[in-house]
Amino acid sequence: MNAARIFRNFLPIGALSLLALTAHAALFDDDEARKAILDLRQKVDAQQQRNIEELKKSSDEFKKVGDENAQLRRSVLDLSNQIEVLRADIAKLRGQNEQLAREVADIQRKQKDISQGLDERLRKFEPSKISVDGQEFVATPDEVRGYGVALAILRKGDFATAQTSFIDFINRYPSSGYSTSALFWLGNAQYALRAYREAIVNFKSVVALSPEHVRAPEAALSIANCQIELKDKVAARKTLTDLINVYPQSEAASVAKERLTKLK
Repeated sequence: MNAARIFRNFLPIGALSLLALTAHAALFDDDEARKAILDLRQKVDAQQQRNIEELKKSSDEFKKVGDENAQLRRSVLDLSNQIEVLRADIAKLRGQNEQLAREVADIQRKQKDISQGLDERLRKFEPSKISVDGQEFVATPDEVRGYGVALAILRKGDFATAQTSFIDFINRYPSSGYSTSALFWLGNAQYALRAYREAIVNFKSVVALSPEHVRAPEAALSIANCQIELKDKVAARKTLTDLINVYPQSEAASVAKERLTKLK
């Protein structure tokens, strides 16, 4: 009986059922028993086939899930790598942006410095209204500086350098509002250098070009002084007389009257 029990334990459920039915079939007709057995076998085979198919299907699905999980892990790994690359690129771009920002700031600062320097240089060349010897006119900074330097040299008593400076100024700025005053002081520098004939030319230019100029009476008196130094008393008397007639109210006219009385 133990052997039979063990045997039954090792038999598949379908086989046990088959044996039971076979034993039971002995009570029926052989054809009916055979048919019942065949039907049962077909059912068992069909069930086994379904079980096999379901198992295979489950295995395929499990494999598919495993493949999908593996693909997902690879995708996650790739995405992680891409994120790291993007982070590195962002850090690099951030560094480049900071460098560009510094460069832009440097450029803007340089442009500002250049603009300020240009404005200063333009101001140096921008004409301004000047008033000299009672005359108002517009002069550039270079004219103002050139005339001022020449006049300062004359006042120091360096007459030779002053003569050169005034000649240079007149040649550079022939139409300057300083021209008449520059000619007058050039004549004075030449008078101090005993270049009387050259001085007469420049003093006469002052009177001829600007007879209403405040320096014109003094220029006429200086012409007479040069003529006296050249021992040309006749010309000196005429110059003094003309000065008194043309500029009777001037201080130079008063001096001219005294000079006339002393000329013999």
